[in-house]
Amino acid sequence: MTDVPQPGQNAPAFSAPNQNGEMINLEDFQGKWLILYFYPKDDTPGCTTEAKDFSAFVEDFHQLGAQILGVSTDSQQKHCKFIDKYNLTIPLLSDPEHQVADGYGVWKLKKFMGKEYMGIERTTFLISPDRKIAYTWSKVKVKEHAEAVLKQLQVVLSET
Repeated sequence: MTDVPQPGQNAPAFSAPNQNGEMINLEDFQGKWLILYFYPKDDTPGCTTEAKDFSAFVEDFHQLGAQILGVSTDSQQKHCKFIDKYNLTIPLLSDPEHQVADGYGVWKLKKFMGKEYMGIERTTFLISPDRKIAYTWSKVKVKEHAEAVLKQLQVVLSET
C-alpha cells in the first residue's frame, strides 16, 4: 500500500476516464491548481453533499485558477446518473480498479458495523501548478469541506 502523499511531495501521476469516457491525466493540469478529491460512492448522503458543495463553489475555484476532480470506483455510467440527478458541475473520474486511489494512498481497510472491507478513505488533495501536493485533508468530514478547501487555496495564493 502506498502512503498518502504529503505537502511538498510530487503528486502521483494518474490517468482515468471521466464520466464521458475522456481520459484525464495529471499532466492536463500543468500550470493550474487542482483539487483532487476522493470519495467512497456516488449517490450516498455524504458523497452527494460533498459533490453538491464543490459544484456550488466551482466558479469561485475557477476564478482562482483551480479545477476540481472527484474520484471514486463507480462506473462512468453511474457517474453520469449522479451528475444528472444533482446537476453537478464537476467532472468525476471512474477508478473501478482503484489504481488512482492506490497511487494516492487512499484505498484502505475500512470498518463499518463490525465488517471490514477495502474502500476509499475520503481524502482531498490541493495540487499546485507545478504538480506538488500543497495541502492534504485526510478522513474528511463533509460539512463545510468545500469551503475549507476554497479558503486554504485563497491562503496559499496569498502567500505566493
